[in-house]
Formats: sequence, structure tokens, C-alpha cells
Amino acid sequence: ISLIVNCQLNRTAGGCRPSAPEYPPLQIMSDIKSTIKSAALSCDGIASVTDACNISELTFLSERILHFLKCAIYPQCFSCDKCLFDTESKITKAAEFLMKAATLCGVDDKCAQSAVLAVANALPGIKRLLETDLRAAYAGDPAAKNYSEIILAYPAFEAISAYRIAHILYKEGIPTLPRLITEYAHRRTGIDIHPGACIGESFFIDHGTGVVIGETTVIGDNVKLYQGVTLGAKSFVSDEDGNLIKGMKRHPNIGNNVTIYARATLLGDITIGDNCVIGGNIWLIESVEADKTIVLSRDKAYDILDN
Repeated sequence: ISLIVNCQLNRTAGGCRPSAPEYPPLQIMSDIKSTIKSAALSCDGIASVTDACNISELTFLSERILHFLKCAIYPQCFSCDKCLFDTESKITKAAEFLMKAATLCGVDDKCAQSAVLAVANALPGIKRLLETDLRAAYAGDPAAKNYSEIILAYPAFEAISAYRIAHILYKEGIPTLPRLITEYAHRRTGIDIHPGACIGESFFIDHGTGVVIGETTVIGDNVKLYQGVTLGAKSFVSDEDGNLIKGMKRHPNIGNNVTIYARATLLGDITIGDNCVIGGNIWLIESVEADKTIVLSRDKAYDILDN
């Protein structure tokens, strides 16, 4: 290490810079280890997920759970030929992984079993909802050639599929795992849907990159979002000690048959009525009555027009 440092310094003009102090490489490594150890010990007072589970194993399990459940829901798209219709084995495998992951998250056996049963019982309903999402994507995008293309190639459908599965686990009170499932989809698609959001049927996100949907968001049926839309929180309520109060409603409520165009930002516990259209690049922090269109204005933040 000292040799590399000295070589770099000797390349400077005229060798005018002072030489770096020479430390024996072993001493440097010892100093680094001491620094890392001190940093680790300084975090002892903070609860860590590693107290309840192995992070890498839980991440792996969350991805496998999602994979096997997708295979069970759409075997023609995600299963190999020899086990195309063996959905029972897919569900069984997902259940085994889910049981183990819930246990790693600190959930007792009874709650873990309850979560597994909840997901199994919810699968027909999840598939029904995804079918409505699929039809909405096909009807809403003239570039969509067939349903298989949407299932395999559309990032929005991947993100929505992960959300609908994770949402069941979220409602069952399983910690960490629902978020790992949706964050896996977030990393792959750029679409951030919190598993706590409540989203109706026939939901479509066109393009999708940069979409953010917060934990307490409520979305009705037949809603369409474009890339870069944020359904976020405006502010956070704190207690007398300055700590954020968790669990409060803080995200928008979107009615039925609403379209929100690219890069619109809707913040806070506001309500967008049925059949509204929110134009692109709008910053909105107040509720909107049903059957209105919001567009950018030269004289003010936006204009509200009758549909």
C-alpha cells in the first residue's frame, strides 16, 4: 500500500508534494480492523435485523417465494415444460420458504402458519386481480401486442404482482418480508410500491420508472399512472419528544377511473375524486372534486377544469 502511495506522489510535478508517512502494510490493516470493530460496537444500542434473521438468507427466501408463487399463478409463463402444470409443488415450495422466512423474521410458528394459510387462500383472489391488471394494461397501451408480452416484459406488471403478494403478508403482520418482496421488484423495475398501500382492480402503470406509492395510499379501480408519479406524504406528525408518530394516514386517496400523467406529485392525505385527470408535472397538495381535470397554468400553480 505504501509503495502505491509513493508511486502516485512521485508522479507529481518536481516531486514537490511531501511524502506520505510510511506505515508497514500489516500495521495499516490492523488499524483498519480496529476502526471497523469500533464502528460495529458503537451500533450495539440500535436494534438490528440481524438479531432476528440472517439478512442474506431472508433476501434469498423472499425472492424464491415470489418466484414460486408467480410460477403457480402463471405456470405457462414462468415454469419449465416438464412441470408446467405442477402448481401444487410450486405452492408447497413457496409455503416452505415462507414458513422459514417468517420464522427468521421473529414470528412464532402459529403466526407463521397463519400467514402461509392466508397466502394460499388468497392466491385465487390475487390471480383474479392480476387478470384485471393484465386486461387494463392491454386495453391502455396500444403498443401491447398480447397478454404474454405484458406478463413477461412489462415492469409495471412485475411490480404489481410482487405488491399483491406482499400485501397479503403485510396484512398478516409479518415484519420485513413484505418489504423485501416489493423492494426486490423495486430494484428490478424502478417502481416503488409499499406493501401497505391498498390498490383496487384494473390497475395499470405505463412505463413505470420512478413511480412511488406510499404506505397509506388508497387507490380505487381502473386507475392509470404514468412514469415518475409520486403518491407521497406531505409532512410527518411528531410527538412531544420530536419522534415521528408511526401508522398515521399520510398519503393520497385516489378514486375510480383516475388518470395521473407523468411526474405529477400528489402529497398528503388528500382525495382525488372519481373520473379525474391529473396533468403531468403537477404539484398537488389539496383535494380535487370528481370529474375534474388539473392542468398546468401560466398564472398559478394549476387550473381546475370540468371534464
